[in-house]
Amino acid sequence: MTPKITKLLAWFLLAFILFITVSPIELRPHTIETPDFDRAAAYLAAGLAFALAYPRQWKSVAVLLIVGAFAIEYLQYLSPTRHARLHDAGVKAAGAAVGLVIGWVFNKWREVKAATAATGLAGR
Repeated sequence: MTPKITKLLAWFLLAFILFITVSPIELRPHTIETPDFDRAAAYLAAGLAFALAYPRQWKSVAVLLIVGAFAIEYLQYLSPTRHARLHDAGVKAAGAAVGLVIGWVFNKWREVKAATAATGLAGR
């Protein structure tokens, strides 16, 4: 994926998560999975997208997503049909952390692969 598309996808996922989290409960998509699985999967996808979009700023992205998970959960106090829970925020933060780690590992693998390819080409 190109960097522009990856960045766009990352911010779109975060905006979608924000909308789903603070919108009235009736607007929440219904899935066959548990809400905890949905929360973790959404933040895992966002964490992975942000890690791939901003490989050099992974620490800042980690703070954004993990602190943001708690902040966005807190925003549910503004909606009378929603309820903020520390457990939910923890599941979201854990999902973001797993996605960030997967993205970080992938970025490191990509760096090593590129360095190996450059070394192999330089030796010819």
